[in-house]
Amino acid sequence: MTSPDDATTPEPAPRQEEPQYADRIYRSPAGIAGGVLMLALACWLGIDAVFRGEGRTPWLALAALLLVVPLLAAYTVRPAVFAGTRRLRVRNPLRTISLPWASVEDVRASLSSEVFAGGRKYQLWAIPVSLRARKKAARRADREAAQDQYGTEALSDVRQAPSDEAIVELRKLAELHAEDDAAQGEPVVRWAYEVIAPSAAGALLLAVLLAVG
Repeated sequence: MTSPDDATTPEPAPRQEEPQYADRIYRSPAGIAGGVLMLALACWLGIDAVFRGEGRTPWLALAALLLVVPLLAAYTVRPAVFAGTRRLRVRNPLRTISLPWASVEDVRASLSSEVFAGGRKYQLWAIPVSLRARKKAARRADREAAQDQYGTEALSDVRQAPSDEAIVELRKLAELHAEDDAAQGEPVVRWAYEVIAPSAAGALLLAVLLAVG
């Protein structure tokens, strides 16, 4: 016979944490490919001038590299949009904007992709709008809808330009997480000093070299 002291009190079940999912990442493959090619060309010409140039040429080439390379990378390779369960993080060429979903008022694409939050508008550089792709998708949807009169609604949902599909996904995420406790807060903007500082230094050095003749 067991005594009351021997009885064990069941431990409370551990609290299950909310699952965390990887962010959805939106980038422009064409922009990245073009940026890599331009960076390779600029570095090839600049480095060649630094090591083989004479007189002031190496210094001018170095200043040009400091000015051009960060800006090329910023406007082609750097742009990205990260959509998580708590916030939308927009990495543009010269700044990064963190937008909790509760602060997002609208996401739209007309001539450019834009997000409205906190009474302000922010452009989504990583999701460029292609009017050609939009018209092509519309023609394809009309053609397939004419072939299948029962599939018109489903086709209109999927036959969209890539930028429009991304905007629809972001809008749905904003509506889904707007009321979450973890998605509350105000927009936060951080300037990309890692891009601005070397470019400013290159511009200053180039101006000095040109001024002293």
